[in-house]
Order: sequence, then C-alpha cells, then structure tokens
Amino acid sequence: MGRRRGVELYRAPFPLYALRIDPKTGLLIAAGGGGAAKTGIKNGVHFLQLEQISGCLSASLLHSHDTETRATMNLALAGDILAAGQDAQCQLLRFQIHQQKGSKAEKSGSKEQGPRQRKGAAPAEKKSGAEVHPEGVELKVKNLEAVQTDFSTEPLQKVVCFNHDNTLLATGGTDGHVRVWKVPSLEKVLEFKAHEGEIGDLALGPDGKLVTVGWDFKASVWQKDQLVTQLQWQENGPTSSNTPYRYQACRFGQVPDQPGGLRLFTVQIPHKRLRQPPPCYLTAWDSSTFLPLQTRSCGHEVISCLTVSESGTFLGLGTVTGSVAIYIAFSLQGVFPYGSCSCYVLALLS
Repeated sequence: MGRRRGVELYRAPFPLYALRIDPKTGLLIAAGGGGAAKTGIKNGVHFLQLEQISGCLSASLLHSHDTETRATMNLALAGDILAAGQDAQCQLLRFQIHQQKGSKAEKSGSKEQGPRQRKGAAPAEKKSGAEVHPEGVELKVKNLEAVQTDFSTEPLQKVVCFNHDNTLLATGGTDGHVRVWKVPSLEKVLEFKAHEGEIGDLALGPDGKLVTVGWDFKASVWQKDQLVTQLQWQENGPTSSNTPYRYQACRFGQVPDQPGGLRLFTVQIPHKRLRQPPPCYLTAWDSSTFLPLQTRSCGHEVISCLTVSESGTFLGLGTVTGSVAIYIAFSLQGVFPYGSCSCYVLALLS
C-alpha cells in the first residue's frame, strides 16, 4: 500500500520548522525562515485561521509577523505568549485577537468569514505571504523580552518548553546547558550542565522534574540541578542490537483513566544512518519510578519529533522525510501508518 497524501492546507513562503495549535482560538501558528543568509527567503511567524469548507479543512493567513533576519527554529505556546527559538536567543511574543464591532459581515448578517484559499491552489496570497483578513477579525503581535540562551562556539537554541502553569520556561541548546527562566521577564532562575554536546529535547513535569535527552546517548531526570536518575530504555527493549542508539525526543502525557496521572514517552533512533537502517523505537515510562513500561518498534524511517495529544490518548511521530504516524499511547500500537500528511496532524496533537 502506498503512502497516504494529505491535503495541502497552506504553503508558506519560507521553510517551516515549528507548528503549534492554539487550543483557545484554534489558530495554527507556523514559523520558520531562511535565516540571515541573503537568499531572499523571508523569516516569520504566520497565524492561520482554520475552517471547514464543503467538508474540507482550509487555512487562510490571518497575520504575518516579520522576524527580520532570524528564523524561528523551535516554538512553545503558553496562553497568548509564544517562546520562539531564534538563533542563540529566545524571543517572547504576545498575540491578541480583536473582534471589530460593526463589521460588514455583522451588519449584513453574512456567515462568510472572508477570503479563503482553495485546496491545492497557489494564489497570490500563498506565493507572497500576503495577509488574508476575515472581516471583523484583527490579530496583533507584540515583541516582549528576548534573551540569549546558548553560549557555545556556534550557539543555537535547540528546544524550549513551558512548565505546567506557564510561569517558567526551560531552554536547551548546543552548549549542553539547561537554563530556566521566569515568564515573562526572562529572568534566569537556574542553569546547569546537563549533557556533553547538544541537548536534543527536554520536558518539564508538573512536579518540577525535568527530563533531558542529548547527543551523548543519555536521557536524564533532574530535580532542579540535581540528577535523579538516567533512563535505561533497553532494560525492556531489544537486547541483541549492536547498533548504538540515542534518545531523540521526550514528552510527558496524561494517563486518560488516571486523574492527575502522567506517563513519559521517549523515542530512540540509531545514532548513525546505515544502508540497511535498523528500526527506531518508542518507549513508555512510569513517571514516578522512571522504569520502562513497554517498548515497540516504530519503523525504519528516522524519527525527528514526538508529540502527545492533550488528552494523553494519542502519540504523533514525524520523520525526517516528512511522514507522520499516530499511535495509541496506552498500547503503543499504530492506528495511522506513516504517510505524507500535512504537518497539521502533529500540530493538532501538540
């Protein structure tokens, strides 16, 4: 069976590196860019309005925020605040939607929500990144604080995430240090060396524990700057493999039938790409003992990202080739095979 191909929702005028869905407004937030190189490729954060049109999902550009010479490589969302990783710094943005009173649509009683982009089409709005404003809707974006978060010889922020009540955010980058900041002042409250080499991902739990994964093959659990334990995924996984694996991603997720219960999920990938690639693995962990509960192979395509649905029911995996797959969190069974689908699927789960 061939790959499923998803409907193209939107084509940005720059490479996309980060997607988020705002659960309050339903906006799809897409960010990326060409960086500082003078290639003519813009850098920006696009806010897209999603609508159902004739039974099909459609996206229209509500607002385009110019990030000048900095491409957004990673993104976290907390209410109306975005934390954008841009080169070696973290930039906070606040966005607000205003419903204008007395708009034409309200006066006429029309249900029309403004211009829409046709499925599969490439109109001028798509090519140029021009804004398409539904009548009566206005979105404004304001730059808040910014701070340098990585200090290696080639500094780059690799990951950012908020804590459970959005009062703190944690960053990791190529220098292997975790730094924790107050929101929105970005006052640094904690810094420590977590890995030799760059940090690949991190996740903050509601009890204050922090999980980090790095290119040094380690996944570590921290309480502030004190090491609690290191994860050992192969205790309940394959034992005969001679291929070195590293942890690629980590996420906490709710346990649907246990109020307040949490489970940790990690992805392990081969450290080197081989002509006959070995499988990648997905592992579920007990979040109190940090012992592995189960591990399953998740295919031979190299996994690049992991997300957990808000309910904790599903996991989403994305690959370096642009494919996505959906798994049941409880059993780690696949319910949606890898296919060339819109990245909206992973954003929706996040």
